[in-house]
Amino acid sequence: MPSPVIELHNVSYTYPDGTEALKNITAKIFEGESVAIAGPNGAGKSTLLLIMGGLLAPSSGEVKIFGKKIDGKMISNVKKMYEVRKKMGIVFQDPDVQLFSSTVHDDVAFGPIHLGMSMDEVESKVSDTLKFLGLEHVAEKHPYELSGGEKRKAAIATVLVSSPDVLLLDEPTADLDPKSRKEFVELLKKLKDGGKTIVIATHDMEMLPEIAEKIFVIDRENITEGNLRDVLMDEKLLEEANLDVPLVARLFKMLESSGLNCDEIPFNTDGAIEKIRNMVNG
Repeated sequence: MPSPVIELHNVSYTYPDGTEALKNITAKIFEGESVAIAGPNGAGKSTLLLIMGGLLAPSSGEVKIFGKKIDGKMISNVKKMYEVRKKMGIVFQDPDVQLFSSTVHDDVAFGPIHLGMSMDEVESKVSDTLKFLGLEHVAEKHPYELSGGEKRKAAIATVLVSSPDVLLLDEPTADLDPKSRKEFVELLKKLKDGGKTIVIATHDMEMLPEIAEKIFVIDRENITEGNLRDVLMDEKLLEEANLDVPLVARLFKMLESSGLNCDEIPFNTDGAIEKIRNMVNG
């Protein structure tokens, strides 16, 4: 059985102004999983992601990353946290937070340079990462010249170049046009198939059937864990969490109400359409 890479037990977090962001959250994420943290704005998703990435210590409760206990004292110890953080890659909701150099190339090279790699190794890593993400053509562009989709990919490149084991992404499809969103989902699927552990905080429910295996629905102190199909078919749960029911779940509801057994139908749009087409054609 895969090992847990992130473990939370009764984790709470209160901001300095007294605002309670999270209360008694317990969750485990295992190596190689693709996990979604879904919830409305203000539910605490971004705060939870920062805690999972070892950037924020909980106010109470226990956090373990790769088996190491993470608290305020640990986080303040740069040397001890180095071994943890080099395995974690966090992509923030606003790509401009991660793109601050004069060119995309320099932004992507920043991390490897500060990890002490030789310049030859840095150039090789940067080149491979840009090629993998299809960004070679924007390498010498200023980040402000990029489209929304290119900015998202560039932000991922700054993280992916250091070969982290775990990718944490905060609202990765926010503000993307349909074409860029589709390309981004395909990228996440490729990373998932490559063995990365992926955690996505989002309220974009349509994306989840394509990439997630497990889902946590969160609203500050309430967290519900389940496999993707069960959670997304639970209309009451999604409604109470102020989340949309994705198209594929609505399709399955209609099929089941017609007496069709949907257990053998893949729970993603393309897979469902193909399976249904084959069933109809007999």
